[in-house]
Amino acid sequence: MRDLVEKIASISQGNILLTQRTRIWLWIAVLITGLMGIVNLLSAVSLSYYDRTQLLDEFFPFPLRAGGHIFAAITGFMLLMLSTNLLRRKRVAWLLTVGLLVVSILSHLIKGLDYEESILAAMLLMQLILMRNVFTASSDRPAIAQGIKVLIGSLLFTLAYGIAGFYLLDRQFSENFNLSAAAIQTLAMFFTEDNAGLRAKTQFGEFFANSIYLVGAITLSYAVVMLLRPVLARQGADNAQWRRAKGIATKYGKTSLTRLALLEDKSYYFSPTGESAIAYVAKGRSAIALGDPIGANTDVKEAIIGFQHFCDRNDWYPAFYQTLPDNLDLYKSLGFRVLQIGEEAIVNLATFSLTGKANQNLRTAINRLTKTGHKIEFYTPPIADSLLVQLKEVSNEWLQLTKGGEKHFSVGWFTDEYVRGLHIAVVHSHGNICAFASVFPAYQGKQVSVDLMRRRLEVENGTMEFLFASMLQHFQQLGYDSFNLGLSALAGVGDTKGSPHLEQGLRYLSAHLSKFYNFKGLHSFKDKFQPQWQPRYLVYPGLATLPNVVLGLIRADSGEGFWNYFKPDI
Repeated sequence: MRDLVEKIASISQGNILLTQRTRIWLWIAVLITGLMGIVNLLSAVSLSYYDRTQLLDEFFPFPLRAGGHIFAAITGFMLLMLSTNLLRRKRVAWLLTVGLLVVSILSHLIKGLDYEESILAAMLLMQLILMRNVFTASSDRPAIAQGIKVLIGSLLFTLAYGIAGFYLLDRQFSENFNLSAAAIQTLAMFFTEDNAGLRAKTQFGEFFANSIYLVGAITLSYAVVMLLRPVLARQGADNAQWRRAKGIATKYGKTSLTRLALLEDKSYYFSPTGESAIAYVAKGRSAIALGDPIGANTDVKEAIIGFQHFCDRNDWYPAFYQTLPDNLDLYKSLGFRVLQIGEEAIVNLATFSLTGKANQNLRTAINRLTKTGHKIEFYTPPIADSLLVQLKEVSNEWLQLTKGGEKHFSVGWFTDEYVRGLHIAVVHSHGNICAFASVFPAYQGKQVSVDLMRRRLEVENGTMEFLFASMLQHFQQLGYDSFNLGLSALAGVGDTKGSPHLEQGLRYLSAHLSKFYNFKGLHSFKDKFQPQWQPRYLVYPGLATLPNVVLGLIRADSGEGFWNYFKPDI
């Protein structure tokens, strides 16, 4: 027994990720909690042994013992609700369960000296106390405060509801109630076995008496749900955190996602060494990081582990979106699963050329649009206010074209402050802007990436090809070595024979969802510029968490509205 106690205590020391042994003990505690809930419910509706109840008659009158049955039923129901939240390692769930087990022990002894149930509850109580440091996941503090208010309010509301009903509806019952009698009768509904002899004279009276239980159960359940909600991220990073993240990004940022990691929708986790940052958005029960950790290569593992701890404490599922292939083995070694989500198109500017038969269509588009009076102009930051007004007009027209709002998280969105700091390529036609794209360079290396791509409702065929081909030539001349055209969602997913079943399923969906989202059209457009296609991945904790992660990702990406996620980009 001593060895067992030491093992349970040892696995609960510190805020560490759970070992396999810890998970086993956690599952045992959860299962016993659920079992205890069922035992309490069955015990509440069962008669105790006659000889035991005789011993209790001297100390506890029947109404009090009947109240023990009621408390056993209530604690049984709540223990069943709390068991799944213990699996989530919720601290509030642990506190409530410990309190309910104490009540359960007492109620079983009072209602019929049922020491068997009390012993089971006491053993579970001991295990949970020894494992107390395992339950570290926070609940949302404002929600906890609201839950406590709702809990108090539910008790007062149920009491007021019962008092008002019995007082106003006294003709529906065999007894006439004044206010004090109505209050006593309401309490008796919960603490006596026969409702203090209440007899309804009408069907409505019987309905009202039963409705008191329904009102109490609904308000109590809502209060418990509020107490156990995961932490909600209500605001992004403060100025100090943003400056710290920018310093790390400037020093170590190598991909196009680094710039996007500094947009206002992001929060930041910093590694224990302070040398790495993870930009994330928390939605629901998921914290979605944009790309891999930004920092020194030697600090990546510690950053990922630290982020796991951080998410664990906040009852979030950690996930990484659009990761490179470089660290896949590391993620897998830390217990994550990997899913390819598409390919990123990167044009090698050192070899890019419009010559040759393969680029005949691009040359034709450029020559035709040049002859019709189209021309390209490039603007460097800061962008003038007068140009921003014209770009905003084009952007608004493009949003009407897509019938959606701005997307966030993995792309930029149009604000004067953001666009002012970007390189802008503009296609003019007879003095008017008909299309534009924004571009930003990587902090490290010689790569540039396209971000916003906007055009008017009606443009000449080949306008976007003209825009992109001109940008590639322009930045090639400036000495950059690569141009990132962005992610092509679901491209290359499930193509190989040995692809995981989940990726094959995604490939099937992409083939049958083309009417809603033009996956192939976007991929074909980027493929015109002969890019190198590099796979990108979603890293997530496990298959059971994937629906939550995907929903969190959609909410993070949708920006101005959930359904905007499903709108095309161009």
